Amino acid sequence: MRCLWVTLADPEPRHNGQFVYSGGLIDALAAAGAEVEVLGLARSDEDACTHRGDGRIRWWLARHQPRSHWASLVSVLPNIAHRCHTPDMVRMLRDLVSRDCWSGVVFDGLSVGWAVAPVFKALADRPRRPTFVYVSHNHEETLRAQIARNYVPSLKRCAMWLEAVKTARLERAVVDRVDLVTAITAEDGALYRARRPDKRVEVLTPGYEGQPIVGRRITADVPRRAVIVGSFDWIAKRMNLEEFICAADPLFAAAGAELRVVGSGDPAFLDGLRKTARATEFTGTVDCVTPHLEQARVAIVPERSGGGFKLKVLDYVFNRTPIVALDGSVAGVPLQHADSFMVFPDHQTLAAGALRAMDDLALLNRMQERAYDVCRERFDWAARGRNLLSAMAA
Repeated sequence: MRCLWVTLADPEPRHNGQFVYSGGLIDALAAAGAEVEVLGLARSDEDACTHRGDGRIRWWLARHQPRSHWASLVSVLPNIAHRCHTPDMVRMLRDLVSRDCWSGVVFDGLSVGWAVAPVFKALADRPRRPTFVYVSHNHEETLRAQIARNYVPSLKRCAMWLEAVKTARLERAVVDRVDLVTAITAEDGALYRARRPDKRVEVLTPGYEGQPIVGRRITADVPRRAVIVGSFDWIAKRMNLEEFICAADPLFAAAGAELRVVGSGDPAFLDGLRKTARATEFTGTVDCVTPHLEQARVAIVPERSGGGFKLKVLDYVFNRTPIVALDGSVAGVPLQHADSFMVFPDHQTLAAGALRAMDDLALLNRMQERAYDVCRERFDWAARGRNLLSAMAA
């Protein structure tokens, strides 16, 4: 199978969930036997190139041309797609579509939703039409509406609602045209099927590419510390973190416990949080999250806004860090409340629950062992590549 894969950008380095998922699926599809040519934006001008060979994968990286968020307001495209709709991307897509006979074309995320119409127009009438696939990272229509609802009333909230409307329109158009939709969680898959029960939808949860920790015992020697791992560049992630720190930091300070936030974010945003935090440390970007997980008793998932699969949950599970989470924030993993993790209804009770769990060492060790046991055979990238290749060939 020769596959054209259109994505937002070169996934390297894979420092956030979007790039981990895209890069993992590309590698897995090639490992399953497909020849994959990937078109995306270079992460910097220095990385732009006509092509780069990598075994069964060839990369075509367009020049990086940052675009203003506000410019998308006058575009029919939502910002998620407008940022990727650059002259170089359009030109290189046109060249790739015209020069080869593709077995399949994958549109990786709604960032490249703009590409569906021109590719469909160019290839749909060919005698051997390729299979068109939409690889979704979230059910974007639901997610963008949720973000707009959770934003404080303001002119910016109005812009968020406009973004949500444009996102829903583009996502529906993409789903209507492709042959196959892949969803990152069963919950997202059900949302796609509810609107288009006739559409083929396959669930492709991520794999885990790290080195699992075979065994761990949490003892009193581990600091009384909770950890939150993530990339905080996206507005939904910033909203979640700010809301939780506001509720949790005073409780942690009063209890003499520590909260560590590990991951990248706009320096001005992180500095703003540091000014008022008493018990919370912000590391910024780190090379490896493992040392931070080893020195924490519990991991927290506090996400009120934002759907899809939280790949950091797999880091927690396979590094044997017990998880406490906001109800509804952990989708796609077979964890059960009070058995392999704990869920709470709001940020205040989540912070208080994390503090209680932190001092119950037997509970912490039982949860991390159960979470590891139920997940260890379920998140294999090689299986995801075989599943995707089989679905495309069906």
